[in-house]
Amino acid sequence: MNPSTPTIVSPETWLAARRELLREEKQLTALRERLAVRRRALPWVKVEKSYTFDSPAGRVSLSDLFNGRSQLVIYHFMFGPGWEEGCKSCSYVADHLAATVVHLQARDVSFAAISRAPLAEFTPFKQRLGWSFTWVSSHGNDFNFDYHVSFTDEELARGSVYYNYGRTAFPAEEAPGLSVFAKDAKGDVYHTYSTYSRGLDALIGTYTVLDLVPKGRDEDPEAPMSWVRYHDSYGQPAHAIATP
Repeated sequence: MNPSTPTIVSPETWLAARRELLREEKQLTALRERLAVRRRALPWVKVEKSYTFDSPAGRVSLSDLFNGRSQLVIYHFMFGPGWEEGCKSCSYVADHLAATVVHLQARDVSFAAISRAPLAEFTPFKQRLGWSFTWVSSHGNDFNFDYHVSFTDEELARGSVYYNYGRTAFPAEEAPGLSVFAKDAKGDVYHTYSTYSRGLDALIGTYTVLDLVPKGRDEDPEAPMSWVRYHDSYGQPAHAIATP
């Protein structure tokens, strides 16, 4: 249905249609819950490599990022070396994740963003957008490459990279993603889950709300997130917004 030419019906007809849709919504909820159970039941992989990151407090390990908790969520934020600003879409995601941190901590989960740019390059951007979550730099280590969110010039030159569990063409040296880690009583760290691409949509509460309104997301099919701005830049013309 085109929202500009809606079908107008009686309350009784609307209620019947709404109940039919509710039946399908309940089916989707049940499927989502079954998938969540399967996701939590995935086997774990022990992290054997030692990673050290630059943080505002100095050098920290992957284990340090747990900050006394047993679970850790990492957002792979697209901010490559030499970039003046972070990815707009990652910033859109980060706006939503920033609000969850205090609630995650209450459920034994720590959160951090990791980018390949040096710490000094993205710290002013973090301050500009007012985020207080932990954000560290993997500059100089293999973390981004090992979790398939950064690509070498040679990979890009070949025309395809390994991303989202398969070979695909990709337009940039950095990609978005989210990874989950767990720590056992001995202090060993394990990788339990990663998601990429459209798998990140679930993190974006704005999309959940937009999916409820008549126009929906109302995005350009060829460039779905072209409308997104840094949250301090809405109202500016698109050409005025720098994109890495």
